[in-house]
This record gives sequence, structure tokens and C-alpha cells, in this order.
Amino acid sequence: MKSTSRYDDIIHLPHPTSKKHARKPMADRAAQFSPFAALTGYDEAIDETARLTDQKLTPGEEEQAALNEMVQHLCEIAPARPTITVTHFVADQRKAGGRYIQTGGQLRRLDLTARTLSFVHGTTIRIDDILPIQLQQNSAE
Repeated sequence: MKSTSRYDDIIHLPHPTSKKHARKPMADRAAQFSPFAALTGYDEAIDETARLTDQKLTPGEEEQAALNEMVQHLCEIAPARPTITVTHFVADQRKAGGRYIQTGGQLRRLDLTARTLSFVHGTTIRIDDILPIQLQQNSAE
């Protein structure tokens, strides 16, 4: 059978392998082209869109009255540095909404002008972001 291609003499030779350098794994060979991916950041954008946030709740009249009563009580006992736990809203930095978290500790200061309360450990929370305040049993009452 007569050769019809210019490369018939080399087509069936084994793949050349370097004696100095090992072959690059398949995953690494594919990764060298990743900087040119057309959808760079697409997975991160999908994950961010899928991440859920809560909406800030507005307390009802009874809840607001109970919160105001607790704030007044804390004003009276603040010098004793009571231990409290506060559920409050933290706004999300990247999208609308946020989440509710609990912060607890010894009360350092209650500022009604700035409408904030500060803990001994350094956290400051806006009173308008608070839902309930729980006074610990061992604190001044």
C-alpha cells in the first residue's frame, strides 16, 4: 500500500517524552487557559444572588412599648453594668436586607441621644435595630 500522506512516516511513532520534565497533569493543562474563560466570576455572581437575606422587621405597638419600657429600665440600672442579650438587625453590605443576630454581654453605656447601647466588649448597637432585650437573671433588677 502506497503512502498517501506526508506524515505517514511519523504518525504511528510514540509521543515524545522529556527526560528532564514530567508531563503536566491534564487538570493543570486545562487550568492554563482559565484566565481566558468567558464567564469569569459567573459562579460567584450566582452564589451571591442565591444567598438569602432577611428583611428588617418593624415591631408592633406592643413590642415597641415593651422595648421602650426595657430601655427605660436599663437607663435606671446602667451604672450597675447589667448583663443583657439583644437580638438586632445587621444590614448586609452587598445586597438589600440583612440578618438578625444575638449579641450579649455587660452593658457599658446607653445613649438615648444617639439611640445606641454599647457593651463592655466594644460592640455598639442602634436601639432602632433591636427587637427584644433580655436581662440576665444575675444582673441588677
